[in-house]
Amino acid sequence: MAADPALSRNLRGGEHLLAVLVLIWVGGLSVWPLARLFVEAFAAGEDGRAFGLMAEVLSARATRRALVNTLMASAGSVAVSLVLGAALALATGLFALRGRVAMSFLILTPLLIPSQTLALAWIEMSGNSSPILRPLGLAPPPGTTNPLYSGWGIAFLMGIEHMPLVFIAMRAALTGLPADLVEAARVAGAGRARIVACILLPLALPAALAGAILALAAAVGNFGVPALLGIPGRFPMLTTLIYQRLNGFGPSVAGQVAVLAMILVALALAALALRALVLARLAVPTGSGAAMQPFDPGRARPWIEAAVWAVIAVIAVLPMLALLATALSPALGVELRPSTLTLRNFADAFANPTIVRAFANSLQLSVAAAVLCALVALPFAFLRVMAGNPLVRALDWLADGPWVVPGTVVALAMILTFLRPLPLIGSLYGTGAILLVAYLARFLPLILRPVLAAAAAIEPAQDEAARLFGAGPVRRMAAILAPAVLPALSAGAMLAVMTALNELTLSALLWSSGNETIGVMVFALQYEGNSTAAAAVSAVSVALVLGMALALDRLAPHLPRGTLPWRG
Repeated sequence: MAADPALSRNLRGGEHLLAVLVLIWVGGLSVWPLARLFVEAFAAGEDGRAFGLMAEVLSARATRRALVNTLMASAGSVAVSLVLGAALALATGLFALRGRVAMSFLILTPLLIPSQTLALAWIEMSGNSSPILRPLGLAPPPGTTNPLYSGWGIAFLMGIEHMPLVFIAMRAALTGLPADLVEAARVAGAGRARIVACILLPLALPAALAGAILALAAAVGNFGVPALLGIPGRFPMLTTLIYQRLNGFGPSVAGQVAVLAMILVALALAALALRALVLARLAVPTGSGAAMQPFDPGRARPWIEAAVWAVIAVIAVLPMLALLATALSPALGVELRPSTLTLRNFADAFANPTIVRAFANSLQLSVAAAVLCALVALPFAFLRVMAGNPLVRALDWLADGPWVVPGTVVALAMILTFLRPLPLIGSLYGTGAILLVAYLARFLPLILRPVLAAAAAIEPAQDEAARLFGAGPVRRMAAILAPAVLPALSAGAMLAVMTALNELTLSALLWSSGNETIGVMVFALQYEGNSTAAAAVSAVSVALVLGMALALDRLAPHLPRGTLPWRG
């Protein structure tokens, strides 16, 4: 049946209108602010010399020191991430261990828990008043500085935080290998050790390296760990230098910090380009077929499980217990016993109207950002997958920009873009609206990626039939696309809420009085020396995030494979 030409023009017109709206959204929130940052960074110096501002900032001693520290700490963190992530991926990917889903979930908690909370938990666990180490006689002597307040402490903690990126990449590569490779090796007489060393490891190595390079890009833009450890430890990095410059001098130094932000962008993009090169040059075709089944570890099972659980306890469980113990202690240095245990820190924290307002602000901002991004993801997926719109295909990778570049860069781009009054809306700087705009740009990819994956699985004939019968874009989205991608859309929205709820990197530069967020309050309380209150606020925020993650896990049977990383 031939389609009516007038009807086809009307349908295309509706799709074009949707494409223009998506262009305005992505262009206004993602492309324009980052482009504005580029313009500011390449401005002339005070003497009018071309690229003078960049030359001044790059030649400054503080810039060179922060750059060297950033590279050293990031490289050290990658080594930690690679060793830990690869070892845990091998153990849980190669062997049929009991409780593998629980293991995977706990291994990924450093990525689910915000960096400032992770840093605070490790500060409490490794200090001289540690509720974990002091009863064992392993805490540093009283009066000594916490050993984590150093460059190696930052590298170690960032390595733990970004270790899940290596774990996810290598675990996915191992579990996706075809079973016929292993079976062929067994038929040829190869033992298990030789199969692992000569077949499985070489095939999984490119994925592990790609995950490590992704961890490097994340470490370069990390703010929470360097802020809580590097500022008191006098170990400046690029992200903390940007924060301190803006915090001390305000928007008057926006041009200078824009140059610092461009260094972060260059480092992150170089890391991502290296990752793409590794995957292109080193990836080995493995063919198709049934996925490899984990080996039966036999009598070694208890020892492997004990080793995995021991590592999980150190990187995920004990720091959180130390954080909770600090929150339940009447004061720092007081040994936690049944007689000293108190909920006073929680009561005092939530009697503070600023902290209560911070929780309300974070919940409202994260939910609003998730809902609005979900509303944008639907027409985006429709135009990208079902309609095949070339404009939206071009916007696909641009939408990832605010997620790929460090959050500090995104925050600075928002300041430069929305500092001056705009027609009809005025200036957004110093308002809650600029936080929402930054969240919308930053967290759109978290919802968009699973929705695009789910949309790609829809049978194209369904949409073609609806189009031939005259259904417009909105009706096709509502009747065909929305029901098919609803689980992925819900999962992406919840992931966005979980990520945005305790976000600090954007909020540290964009918050204002009355618009505090949870991450800002944890950072401020710890910076002021009120560790017990910071621990109490952090404990509640962690409980919220983990509760959401467990609720999301209930949706696992209805989600596209790979949506929940702990489910493999």
